Amino acid sequence: MRAVQARIETTLSMLLPAAENIPVRLHQAMRYACLNGGKRVRPLFAFAAGELTGAPSKKLEIVASAVELIHAYSLVHDDLPCMDDDVLRRGRPTCHVEYDEPTALLVGDSLQSLAFELLARSDPGGQFADPVRQLEMIRLLAHASGSNGMAGGQAIDLGAVGRSLDQPELDLMHALKTGALIRAAVMLGAMCGKVLTEEASESLDRFAKRAGLLFQVVDDILDCTASTATLGKTAGKDALADKPTYVSLLGLERAREFADDLGKQTLDSLAIFGERGQRLVELTHFITCRNF
Repeated sequence: MRAVQARIETTLSMLLPAAENIPVRLHQAMRYACLNGGKRVRPLFAFAAGELTGAPSKKLEIVASAVELIHAYSLVHDDLPCMDDDVLRRGRPTCHVEYDEPTALLVGDSLQSLAFELLARSDPGGQFADPVRQLEMIRLLAHASGSNGMAGGQAIDLGAVGRSLDQPELDLMHALKTGALIRAAVMLGAMCGKVLTEEASESLDRFAKRAGLLFQVVDDILDCTASTATLGKTAGKDALADKPTYVSLLGLERAREFADDLGKQTLDSLAIFGERGQRLVELTHFITCRNF
């Protein structure tokens, strides 16, 4: 994990515009929002899935960085006063607090654009030798980011403030808001290597969907059990904002039981891969047992 996290930090630092490039303030804020923080869970999933298909590390660096840029943009926008209105992210002032709201808005726009630019770049070195697959990767990330993915989940979340959701509605919201991008990271990582059989691809997709939901259930539990210092963001924010969560719906103990059951289902999806899926198994244990 540390090796991949360090690798992505270095790659992002190289791919992001230099801080001294005009417009300086925007580029500084983009780097502030992306570097020196974060668990890099989505790149970890991309690299782990890439091991299943023998994907080259250089290709995984680009794909994982593109997904992480989309994630970073979503955090910058989520923290804005018109959205979740938060002042702390990764243990530091949020982007709009450190800079200003208009700059933060442009940071999110620019990070999103850069993500697709990375996937769409011509590839004389042969990392993306198949243009059909390259186009499919762009489509997959775009779908996971838009109204039928992350942005749509956020819209449902905003509309649910102050009212209760049943579990199927909550599952759908988080499958879009959090799960879609994690699923994209897994499938994009696998697409960087050899083509999987239809059965293996379906099993991996099933794993990715469950892993994304598992991550959110654990997040909801941590929001009401961990401290702000541990999380690096404001603890108890969802309860204060009267947002529906798995804890508010199920209660803490039942939410923990649901996470345990979901973790087992997630691991079961990897059975077809045997030892090749060990890294994904380890990541599943990590997101289940993490305390931040």
